[in-house]
Amino acid sequence: MDPAHKLAPPPDRRQSETALLIARGTARLLHALGFSCVSELPLPSGRRADLVGLNGRGEIWIVEIKSSLEDLRADNKWPDYRAHCDRLFFAFTQDLPCEIFPGDTGLIVADGYGAHLHCEAPEHRLAAPTRKLMTLRFAMAAAQRLQRLHDPQGIVEF
Repeated sequence: MDPAHKLAPPPDRRQSETALLIARGTARLLHALGFSCVSELPLPSGRRADLVGLNGRGEIWIVEIKSSLEDLRADNKWPDYRAHCDRLFFAFTQDLPCEIFPGDTGLIVADGYGAHLHCEAPEHRLAAPTRKLMTLRFAMAAAQRLQRLHDPQGIVEF
């Protein structure tokens, strides 16, 4: 087995193929903007964020991925994510019109190869205790996922 294959986590079967491609392109954009990303990060509220980015300045962005109009219409939990990030974005394919998304969020248009920031998200800075909690959750999730690659049966993700 090639060594690079060992670094890839097993596929997560909760998302559609379109959502996975949007996530990959969006993660590439966030990386280019100086962010490290963790997908499917459990939040203190009990929700699970699709993609969370953390940069060297400690800024935390949450990106909610929408693969279709039905996906957006069925989702009423995204406003809860604001309490856990400095900026909130929606990422979607170019097939969806920007006008269907809330005006007080940022917009990212993505595909499996990359993405572009269509509309910047307004900033709402986290309080220091929340920032610390989110940074620790991000670090713990990333470290546990790396450990699981080395010992798949030895660790359970929080």
